[in-house]
Order: sequence, then C-alpha cells, then structure tokens
Amino acid sequence: MGFGLAALNRLAGSPLLDRTGLRKPVENVVATATRQGFRVAGAAQRTFKATTRLGKPARLAPTSETGLFDLTPTDEQQMIVETVSEFAAEQLRPAAAEADDTRTLPDGLLERAAELGLTAVGIPEELGGFGTERSTVTNVLVAEALAHGDLGLAVAVLAPSAVSNVLVQHGDAHQQATYLPAFTGEDVPAAALALQERAPLFDVFAPKTTAKRTPNGYRIDGVKNLVPRAAKAELFVVSANLEGRGPALFVVESSSKGVSIEAEPAMGLRGAETGKLVLDNVSLPASALLGGGERDVFTDVVRSSRLAWAALACGTAKAVLDYVIPYVNEREAFGEPISHRQGVAFQVADIGIELEGMRLVMLRAASRAEQGKPYAREVALARKLATDKGMWIGSTGVQLLGGHGFIKEHPVERWYRDLRAIGVMEGVVTA
Repeated sequence: MGFGLAALNRLAGSPLLDRTGLRKPVENVVATATRQGFRVAGAAQRTFKATTRLGKPARLAPTSETGLFDLTPTDEQQMIVETVSEFAAEQLRPAAAEADDTRTLPDGLLERAAELGLTAVGIPEELGGFGTERSTVTNVLVAEALAHGDLGLAVAVLAPSAVSNVLVQHGDAHQQATYLPAFTGEDVPAAALALQERAPLFDVFAPKTTAKRTPNGYRIDGVKNLVPRAAKAELFVVSANLEGRGPALFVVESSSKGVSIEAEPAMGLRGAETGKLVLDNVSLPASALLGGGERDVFTDVVRSSRLAWAALACGTAKAVLDYVIPYVNEREAFGEPISHRQGVAFQVADIGIELEGMRLVMLRAASRAEQGKPYAREVALARKLATDKGMWIGSTGVQLLGGHGFIKEHPVERWYRDLRAIGVMEGVVTA
C-alpha cells in the first residue's frame, strides 16, 4: 500500500497532467486512494483455537477480607509496584515524546512489558497463567505506576490485560479455553476493549453499535473510536446494543469479514496508536456473546474500566507534581526561586492536596471491589475527581512552567493533553 500511494503521489506531481488536462481526475484518484490507505482490514496474525477443555469457567478467587480498611501495600504489592515503576521510568518515560510525535510504539516495548507478566498474573493457573486470586488494588497500583512513565504508552501496555480480565471474570469455559492461553506467553496478542463511540453526549450504556440475532449467532454493525492499537489488534471485546436486551459485550476477532480499521489521530494518548474500529455487517457465532448478555456483567466491566482510568489519572498527575516541584525550586526570577512566591507555592500545594484526595477515593473503590462489596458510589466519585482534578492538575502544571509549559521540550504539555482524555474515555482499560 505504501509503494502504491507513493507512485500515485509522484504521478499527481507530474507537469504532464496539466498539458493533457488530466490534473483533476488524477487528483481525485489520489485523494480517494489516500483516504482508503488509512482503512485496512483487521489484523489476522493468528487463529484462536481451544487448546484445553474446561468443565467450567476458571475464575480467580476473591481476596480474603481482613476486616480493616488498610491501604498500605503488602510486601508483594510493594515489590510489584517497584518493579513496574522501574520499567516505566526506564522504558516508557524516555520513549514517550517520540511515540507522541510519531503515533507509534517503540520497537519491542510490548514484548518487554510481557516479560513482566502483567497479563499472565491475572489469568488462572488452569489456563497457563499464575493468578490465584483477584486483586483489584494491585491492578490499580500497576496502572498508576505505568502512567507515571507515560499515560499513552501505559494504555497501550494495559490494553491486552483489559481483554483478558474481562474473559477471566465473565467468559464461559469455551471462550476462556479459546482465547486466554494466548495471553500467558511472551507473544501476547494485541487486543482491545472497545466501548467508546463518537457521539454527542455519548452514554456507554446506550451504544449506537447494534447486534441482531441470526440463525447462526449475531450480526453486529457500528463504529468504535479511540481504540488503542486498533490497526494491529487481533481480538476485540466490543459493546453493542443487543436487540431486545440492551447493552452487551461480544468477542470479535479482527480476521472476521466486515472488520476494518481507520486511522484516528487524537489530541492525547497518541502513543496508544488509537484508531476507529468499523464493524460492517459482521457475522459472529453464538459463542461470541460474553456473560450471557447480562446487564450486570456489562455494568461491572464499565465500573472496572472507570476505576482503571482513575488510577491512570493519579499516576500522570503524580508525574506532573514530581516534575513541577524541582522546576519551581530551580527556576529563578527577580533573584530568587519562583517557589518563594506564594502564588506559585500555593498552586503546587494544591496539586498535592487534590492528588491525595484522588488517590484515596480511587484506592477505597478498589479495596471495596476487591472484597466484593458494593463500590458503584466510590467508582463514581473516583471518576469525577479524576476527570475534574486530573485535568486541573495538568493545566496548572502547564501554567507553573510558564512559556516552557507550552513547548514540547518539557513533558507537562503532553501530560495535560493525556489527562484531558480521562473525562471522555470509556473502556480500553480495566482494573
């Protein structure tokens, strides 16, 4: 496709076209080819087949309840966070600027992330993983640590885990045996949870994508936007309005006829290589429906996703705080550090205060989810704080750097653009 487009562009630049009167027709051909060049068939890199037989779905055991509200990380959690934080500092942070400019992931990044076992740790041992119990708190701590390196790349790294988490929690025995073993090795498939749609006042519980029953399964039509690594993804979990039932989730392989991808550059999360997933009369087997189409399943996935976004917001907000503190202490104006000015010092303090509030509510929601307690209220509060205060922290970070906050030499402008995504994104990541 690249060579074809290059040839067409060279042809369009030829002066011969003007002499022969063919300029306009050729330009129309080039424009059409360029638009279609952004539209590609879904990736079809492997065939998913059941590698084992399960008598019943494999689920992670709930975490033991201690009876105490203690958010101090365990020794194991602390070790995991330190490992992931080191990975984020060494692998994500240095590569973030180039990934943002080029909208491409660094070579080998996801392979190195797979070596950490971020996907396999959430998959039961029966299916080749090494998960024994579900730990929502650990999941949000990992998301937070990755986002401290870069939010866009963190989304790209966590996207496959979102799909595997949904399959672990809500997939049936056949779905788990077919798809989950692929997520336990080093060659983890690119996968994405696709709930987002481009619509005014978009309501995740009222998707415009439709699913209708057929004699052999379902037929699904619609468009999902801001899907991470859409052009490379091999597997999607897609939301659709199931005829007569309401919102439901479906497993869609990218090799399915009618699946295609369109480029969709965004203001933020550019390192996640977001794109549009186009579903045009896609036929799915009856086994593609997740969780029996139950609304409780859909609601749980949405809440888990919102919790994960709140964790990502906390990680990036902490990166802003960690960056502006040394900056205002070292930057001098009128013969003294600008941090000596109350207008500056108070704003830095306010960032710290709002960040602590965001983290406390987010971790409380995660703790209740982990113990199987109702957590709808806590998730709603966490998302509201992450949306409002996260964006405020990003904006204030830019303001504190003055003119430097507006240029790409400093990463705060990128973090601000990424934090603005918190309020509009649904899906993509889960806790």
